[in-house]
Amino acid sequence: MEFTAQQIAQYIGGTVDGNPEACVNTFAKIEQGAEGALSFYYDPKFEPYVYQTQSSVILVPTTFQPSQPVRPTLVRVDDPRLAIGKLLALYESMKPKRKGIDPLAYVAPTAKIGKDVYLAPFAAVGDNAEIGDGTELHPHATVGASAKVGKDCILYANCTVYHDCKVGDRCILHAGSVIGADGFGFAPSAEGYEKIPQIGIAVLEDDVEIGANACVDRAMMGATVIRRGVKIDNLVQVGHNVEVKSNTVLCAQVGIAGSTTVGEWCTFTGQVGVAGHITVADRTTLGAQTGLPGSVRKPGQTLMGYPAMDSKVFARSSAVFKSLPEMAVQLRQLQKEVEELKKQLQS
Repeated sequence: MEFTAQQIAQYIGGTVDGNPEACVNTFAKIEQGAEGALSFYYDPKFEPYVYQTQSSVILVPTTFQPSQPVRPTLVRVDDPRLAIGKLLALYESMKPKRKGIDPLAYVAPTAKIGKDVYLAPFAAVGDNAEIGDGTELHPHATVGASAKVGKDCILYANCTVYHDCKVGDRCILHAGSVIGADGFGFAPSAEGYEKIPQIGIAVLEDDVEIGANACVDRAMMGATVIRRGVKIDNLVQVGHNVEVKSNTVLCAQVGIAGSTTVGEWCTFTGQVGVAGHITVADRTTLGAQTGLPGSVRKPGQTLMGYPAMDSKVFARSSAVFKSLPEMAVQLRQLQKEVEELKKQLQS
């Protein structure tokens, strides 16, 4: 299917700079452009490709001013990344959806299956579980007894929703993700560690996405809750009784210990570690490998390091840390000189 630059501009609210009838039928990175492809440009370091690419149409920022002639048609928008996201979503929505229950899928007799559901070979739906309209379960995806999965969800291969847990509408669970495994609860005793039963559940609200091999543990009592619009990357661990509020992003290998509350619109970048039983204010950003041992009360901060500190303080501290070996040599030399001066003064 082909679209003209003018049609694209109308759909995303942009303006055309060049041939409005230029046609595209595929997408390509700007550095790998080809005739008939749509690309986007937003990072100044990629500007040379604007003049070199073979793509037919490029999405560019409204403020972009080319420094030399441009062959492709430009579509100017406020945010090219957001615009390309809308177009990719449109492209995905035009693909035909799979429907039907494969003979090799297992559906418990008491389960409730909605309309236009797709159950792939070896998908499994347990007793009294519910699957909403238009939801897809790929091979070996499992929904446990009395669990509920909403409408238009995608559960990719080998992901698991444990018993009694709840998944909202339009959620995406990538391969190997686990919703509702037992929280890490053990009580030390003279004989070892006694397991504390985890009788709560895990709840994902609408429009949540869970990355591959990420885990959201069930609560000891009550619920672990992932609020609407949260995006969780691959290999993330969310402990029992945690609440992650709406539109927060947890990047790769983040770990959040139990009973912590994370605010709205937070961003935790790679390998962030968060202690348990604390609160993180709204719109907090934690830089890569930050360790957060205590609560963050003031919203809107950017923190880095361990223990977490203001990112500017961390940057200055890092600069000093790199100089510590030389500073140590200088300090020893100064101590030696001071001792020599003391001896001279005493003589």
